[in-house]
Amino acid sequence: MSGPVVFNRVRRSFYLDSVALMRLARELAGQAGVDEAALMIGSASNKQVLADAGLLADEGRSAGADDLVIALRAAGEETGRNALAYAEGLLERPQTGADEAGTWRPKTLASAAEALGDANLALISVPGEFAADEARKALKAGLHVMLFSDNVSLDDERALKAEARQRRRLLMGPDCGTAVIGGVPLGFANALPRGDVGIVSASGTGLQEVSCLIARGGCGISHAIGVGGRDLSDSVGGIMTLEAIGTLDSDPATRRIVLISKPPDAGVADAVFARVSQSRKPFTVCFLGLETVAAPPNVRFAPTLRAAAADVVGENLTPAPPDFDAAAPSDRGWIRGLFTGGSLCAEAQVVLKAAGVPVVSNAPIPGVAASPAEGAPGHVLLDLGASEYTVGRPHPMIDPAQRNKALASAMGEREIAVVLLDVVIGYGAHEDPAGEIAATLAAPADGPPTVVASVCGTADDPQGYDHQVQILEDAGVIVARSNAEAAEIALRLATG
Repeated sequence: MSGPVVFNRVRRSFYLDSVALMRLARELAGQAGVDEAALMIGSASNKQVLADAGLLADEGRSAGADDLVIALRAAGEETGRNALAYAEGLLERPQTGADEAGTWRPKTLASAAEALGDANLALISVPGEFAADEARKALKAGLHVMLFSDNVSLDDERALKAEARQRRRLLMGPDCGTAVIGGVPLGFANALPRGDVGIVSASGTGLQEVSCLIARGGCGISHAIGVGGRDLSDSVGGIMTLEAIGTLDSDPATRRIVLISKPPDAGVADAVFARVSQSRKPFTVCFLGLETVAAPPNVRFAPTLRAAAADVVGENLTPAPPDFDAAAPSDRGWIRGLFTGGSLCAEAQVVLKAAGVPVVSNAPIPGVAASPAEGAPGHVLLDLGASEYTVGRPHPMIDPAQRNKALASAMGEREIAVVLLDVVIGYGAHEDPAGEIAATLAAPADGPPTVVASVCGTADDPQGYDHQVQILEDAGVIVARSNAEAAEIALRLATG
């Protein structure tokens, strides 16, 4: 009996943005007999990603940077050929949909800027090899830039941000997944009310969690600026964090400012606090995993994302939900955290570390041991959006299949007392992540662990915050009001 077969097909001179390709890959991977699928532009780095995932065949190796590679692993020859034909149909669909009839699509950034004379921001989502050039074009056209693309070199990032600073423009990213500018959500963002709170954040889900908690606390957002995960490193020097602080500091609609990041390098932190000290506005600073350090008098530190939101809205978000005490305690054992958001995974580590509980993670904060092993003993918190889980696959916020698989596995491990989950909704996210979790939990299990989750989102998000909570509760999940609270509940259930 023959085993799985890898199939590639190359479409010459064909382009779709990375988010659209990830969604199509998810749909293709859902076909019967298809084990894994990816649709990627044929750049050198993408072909290496496909090779590392075992999805690159001879035809795919021939692809150029202007071509699209359809790659899949299927149960057999006939299944694979049928899946390729299905993929071709998926690629035609966006171009022939009735809702797009007659829609003009500009071929270049320059023609788009000319057609939209009042546009002042470009969102760039192209392969990393081309992203820097497109960003330079946008900056020269006088546009702010949200650089969604990853795989941009450190040298290019530094140069682009220096140029943006010179031109008095924002360069958000690279790998900037979330921003909210003038009330408009960009990338993976949420439906938020306008208000007077400005946010500067290195991460996507950290920004989402804080902004959603602020929204649910009755306040609103002026602007939320993502700067990318490397901005606060010594190599970049916090260029865009400093520019973003300056932008919000001079914005009369912004009353207070929140900074969110993993701990910056020491010299960069000094530069940030020096700039903050020049402002008359109050700042809330959440550097996840960083102990409190000396800071200007207009700064209050928040150890968690929840604490940062609570500092803004003036509300105590600490107590457990009213129905928690009615929940039956789990047998004592380990916590297994399966996160789609890296900052949410980091915040959960902060909670366990503060309680003196040993924990390991594939994306550790300072003071937490590194462990990439899904089946490692002890309390393990995993960021399933990290590169080792997303090579050749859509991000789990788009396609929860990888998390579903890990969840099903964890539910069968006797040593695990609590499975801890985040559910991130909003624009760009899966249309029903709670439903995916509920369907996975519906499978028979021998003595399942307790599942604890939180929903990062708002009532006005496409998936609906209350609707997602209800689906989880109907599936027997304990739903906390915040990610930090979910980690506290998991800790209480697992350790008493």
